[in-house]
Amino acid sequence: MEDSQALGAATTEGRTAVGRRGASDAAELPSWLSTRGRAIYGSTPPGGAVPCGRTSPLSDSEVADVAALIFRGRSGRQRQTLPEELRTRDWPSVIKVLLALDRLTGRPPAGWKIGAASAEIRQAEGLPGPSPGLIYQGTVFPSGAELPPELFVNYRNCECEFAFELAADFPARDLPYTESDARAGIGSLFGVIELGDSVFGDWYGSSSYFGTCLDNGGGAALVTGTPTRDWADLDLAGGGMDVYLNGHYLKSGRGAAAMGHPVTSLTWMLNWAREHGRDVTAGQIISTGTCTGHLFAARGDTVTADFGELGIVEARFG
Repeated sequence: MEDSQALGAATTEGRTAVGRRGASDAAELPSWLSTRGRAIYGSTPPGGAVPCGRTSPLSDSEVADVAALIFRGRSGRQRQTLPEELRTRDWPSVIKVLLALDRLTGRPPAGWKIGAASAEIRQAEGLPGPSPGLIYQGTVFPSGAELPPELFVNYRNCECEFAFELAADFPARDLPYTESDARAGIGSLFGVIELGDSVFGDWYGSSSYFGTCLDNGGGAALVTGTPTRDWADLDLAGGGMDVYLNGHYLKSGRGAAAMGHPVTSLTWMLNWAREHGRDVTAGQIISTGTCTGHLFAARGDTVTADFGELGIVEARFG
């Protein structure tokens, strides 16, 4: 963690680094804490899932069955178990379920989030690549807001990220979007804490069939910091944030974890939406992927992310 803890106010190639020096706050953690927060993610350790046996695609009726099961769990805040015969490692089937679930949900989007943008998360969950998800209206909260329990079914998985609010439309089209296109369409930047959840028990165990990816990419809510329009000179790849649980410093992260640079991650999301016929519009938020890995919290906890000059982002769990 030396690199991620050495985020001072220096400049890198003329760009101002964001983030703070968390190493000075480091101390021995209490026994109930680790760098992943509380050990409340299930019985399977990170990277410990055994892949399910099926690799064949889900049929259309099976896609509908899986989406309906997840929707029932979300609507009723009830843990669900996916039947063995519906578990597959076929990635296109995962995307079909995600899109079918969105249709069932029927809620207007506030934007998109990118799961597993970092190699660390893909390794921990055995994923073939990044995992998209929707951010829905009514699930975006300002820093310091108390998050109601009805947002969550099983988990409060906190991921510290950079997010962009768009100032331009990115309609679905044949021509891929470039990073220059993405940069030109950014309205503002802010630090966020993305909150993950899943209807499936055992967060890492469900990776055997890409469980969190099926369930909207694990996305549940988003807590946002103060936006800035003056972001172009910031060293987002080299900068980052420190994260605390109930005042205990846990770890630091860097923007490079999000596919090398948050704008690269943004561009990936725009092109994923384009390829799947989804317009991305001005005013929507794109959260570019965790820079700090996973941090599991519980009711009554407060998670704080210090983004340096971008400010503090705080999630309080009611």
